[in-house]
Amino acid sequence: MDVLVVGAGVVGLAVGRALALRGHTVIVAEVEKAIGTGVSSRSSEVIHAGMYYPTNSLRARNCVKGAQQIYHFCERTGVPHRRCGKLIVACDAGEADAIANIHARGEANGVAGLELLDADQARRLEPNLACTLALYSPNTGIIDSHAFMLALQGEIEDRGGALALRTPVQRLAREDGQWQASFGGDEPDTMPFDAVVNAAGFGAPAIAARTEGYPAASVPHLHLARGNYFGCTGKPAFTHLIYPAPRIDGGLGIHLTLDLNGRVRFGPDVEWVDEPDYRVDPARAASFYEAIRRYWPALPDGALFPDYAGLRPKLTGPGEAAADFRIEGPAEHGLPNLVHLFGIESPGLTSSLSLAEDVANRLDA
Repeated sequence: MDVLVVGAGVVGLAVGRALALRGHTVIVAEVEKAIGTGVSSRSSEVIHAGMYYPTNSLRARNCVKGAQQIYHFCERTGVPHRRCGKLIVACDAGEADAIANIHARGEANGVAGLELLDADQARRLEPNLACTLALYSPNTGIIDSHAFMLALQGEIEDRGGALALRTPVQRLAREDGQWQASFGGDEPDTMPFDAVVNAAGFGAPAIAARTEGYPAASVPHLHLARGNYFGCTGKPAFTHLIYPAPRIDGGLGIHLTLDLNGRVRFGPDVEWVDEPDYRVDPARAASFYEAIRRYWPALPDGALFPDYAGLRPKLTGPGEAAADFRIEGPAEHGLPNLVHLFGIESPGLTSSLSLAEDVANRLDA
């Protein structure tokens, strides 16, 4: 089949690769001038293990499977990564139940290696940590997400696929047994494809709305959640990722992450916004100090500085329970050889290779 994948973020590139590996001819169309400039460009770059998400949800299944796949992919291709491990911590007795629930959910989800630690055991791993209880996840890690996306692009192109940058998709219409895709950009054109995958992230609902025959009532409304990150001066005080017991609406709490050079950063928080905006308000540092000092009391004054912000395309808004990933293929909407992906946020990076297999299976069914 000739397949159009809309969106060259990590999920779109993973889908393109999965389809190319199965012998399909793939074009990945991206509206921006480079790959991975949207949701994929501003994450924590964490390889999640999968203990947070409801058992049997798309998030849980694809995260657990995807983590195994991404480690194997990185080892095979040389993409920089490190299985550094993570501690999810309770900072008072009232948070112990939350940690126990995450532990039980992780075991139900098939997450390997989880271990409950008391305060002394946790401090043997991280002497600067303050907690009453911790859940240790040895298989959580970090990755160079851009190197990962470049490797995915390389495998698409190695198998005859192509990337089309600055190529917005303006309309999808079914005609003579194929999808006619109308492109804008510098060289507007219309091309036929046997199948289409909409992995456009923030733009996925707009693509769905411009798909002839797709019911308007099924087009989701995305809620934008900005996650702010702060860097930290001084020598790194931790070697593992540190996550608090989840306390805030829409996220996992202000956690400590590391990059592959050992640099410490904190975030994200959750700030609901109406329009894309990547500016970090320095005044938000006050809430970061308060949250971080619950598990790192020795954080020095003046150590935090604004770093970057990312946006997540959420299917639910403030005060609402987090929605699962939404994948709609022919079985859901009745249109042949078409898959829409909506609300693919965290753990979308970790889940990308597994999600790609799911999409490819739906098209090959």
